[in-house]
Amino acid sequence: MRNGDVSWWWRQVGGAPGARNRRLSLSGDVEADVCIIGAGYTGLWAAYYLATADPTLRIAVVEQTFAGFGASGRNGGWLTAALPGSRAVLNKVDGPDSTKALEQALRDQVDEVIAVAAREGIEADIVKGGEFRVATSAPQLGRLERAYAHEQTWGTPDEHWLEENELADRIRMNGALAAIWTPHCARIHPVKLVQGLAETVERLGVTIYEDSAVTEAGEGLVRTAAGSVRAPAVLRCTEGFTAQFPGERRTWLPMNSSMVVTAPLTTQQWDAIGWEGREVLGDEAHAYIYAQRTADDRIAIGGRGVPYRFGSRTDDFGVTQQVTIDQLRGSLETLFPDLQGIELDHAWSGVLGVPRDWTATVTYADGFGYAGGYVGHGVNSAALAGRTLADLVLGSDTERTTLPWVQRKVRKWEPEPFRYAGVMGLYAAYRQADRRESLTGRRSGIAGIADKISRKP
Repeated sequence: MRNGDVSWWWRQVGGAPGARNRRLSLSGDVEADVCIIGAGYTGLWAAYYLATADPTLRIAVVEQTFAGFGASGRNGGWLTAALPGSRAVLNKVDGPDSTKALEQALRDQVDEVIAVAAREGIEADIVKGGEFRVATSAPQLGRLERAYAHEQTWGTPDEHWLEENELADRIRMNGALAAIWTPHCARIHPVKLVQGLAETVERLGVTIYEDSAVTEAGEGLVRTAAGSVRAPAVLRCTEGFTAQFPGERRTWLPMNSSMVVTAPLTTQQWDAIGWEGREVLGDEAHAYIYAQRTADDRIAIGGRGVPYRFGSRTDDFGVTQQVTIDQLRGSLETLFPDLQGIELDHAWSGVLGVPRDWTATVTYADGFGYAGGYVGHGVNSAALAGRTLADLVLGSDTERTTLPWVQRKVRKWEPEPFRYAGVMGLYAAYRQADRRESLTGRRSGIAGIADKISRKP
């Protein structure tokens, strides 16, 4: 089994680009109309919408390693309309109607990404099969029932309750009691999407500089060790790597998420499981899992593992601890007992950005902007955020620029060691709650107490 090497998604397309196969790095001083820091989903979508809106713009994207090196090349492949944050937080900005408008924009963006991929010839293994939220125990069922009732009261469209037998007609999981299914999600291949997007913006005239780590960024100027970009508009699109910038260590917490992928399953194994609709799959555990059936008939499954490293440090190439690999294998074999002993081909990890109030932001003022903090729902949120940044840079008043995540101010995380103790304590409580629920079959209040303490804005 491979461990690290950025991700299996990169391995499947021939491996992450080595030094000889990367784009040119920034050398010397250049001028542009817009400089974007970070060649992940947020930065590339911002570049795409800027370039298509105004083909005369000179756009430079400056990337520390290579396009798709971060979460954009390592995630679970969920193009989901899930809200990247808290309704309660967003409702305080401009009321529930504004929050609902953001949720509708996210649903529309799922179809927009699919349409752009088709229009630009990006083949990213996209299947819009929707999303399952599955309960596999009595306490999980209670949470799922409450969530469904809330969605009905809130007015969320297209949420469908599936009883045990209805779910089994679509996917057969050990202990599954019920599920919520929504159509507003598609399975994707993360690297194929980010690669295709990078190639598309280059065709549109955008220049991407790789191996160009930024040492200083501000209004009108971006510096690297070998050169600089002067531009009246600068966008920082660095998500989980934002803590590496001077003065930003406490802005967004870089939370680790880990994945493993199986060897291809046999026809007999798939006959036992079903899953022909290629829906993405998550459970209602406190320390939840997320999974997809890949285009080549593997299962890719992920979870938090070791959620945080002291001092907001990141492990760049994704080496994953054995305890996390064992936890993910255990989750897989519990959900699908017929897969006991199945070979795992690859394990990897990446980081996502988490603001102190667990809610994403899109900000631009006086020539400097940023977006991120997607709390694990970044594939689609980054597309909408990049599109919104483009609107803001162009000075366009659109429905997107009035959404409640725009121009939000968020307080910083606590300094160490309080930051580390809080995050690790939260996930320890989540896992203890899951163990207690598994042993007793009764709802545990431990996670709820920890959640209220840790997430209090």
